[in-house]
Amino acid sequence: MMQVREHSLLARAERLKSPKTEPHWLVAVRAAESKQAKNIRVLDLREVTSFADYFVVCSGANTRQNQAIVDEIGKQLKERGEYPHSVEGYENAEWILADYGDYLIHIFSEKARAYYDLERLWRDAKPLEWPAA
Repeated sequence: MMQVREHSLLARAERLKSPKTEPHWLVAVRAAESKQAKNIRVLDLREVTSFADYFVVCSGANTRQNQAIVDEIGKQLKERGEYPHSVEGYENAEWILADYGDYLIHIFSEKARAYYDLERLWRDAKPLEWPAA
């Protein structure tokens, strides 16, 4: 057991040292893309507020897809040693919020996204672009 734990800790340390480490918000974006999330947006909040640096906002077609998106994001980030402080709205899945401290992941149904319209509320935030995978 100890050798397995040591091996996994060493592997994790090697992954974390990698010079090609992507920002965690980009890992979340790639994970959402892998589950066919729609209308993915990343907002850079660093010049707008102090409670978070980034919002990752996306939509899913239904409850199951929204849950699959947040599950995949959690899985990918966990592999990089990142864990959410909290996840809210998972059961209903109209709006799932995963709080990772410096960045927050918002996964909406299309109806809830139109209703809450976070992009309008945070219109002073800078939208980010990312390279294709």
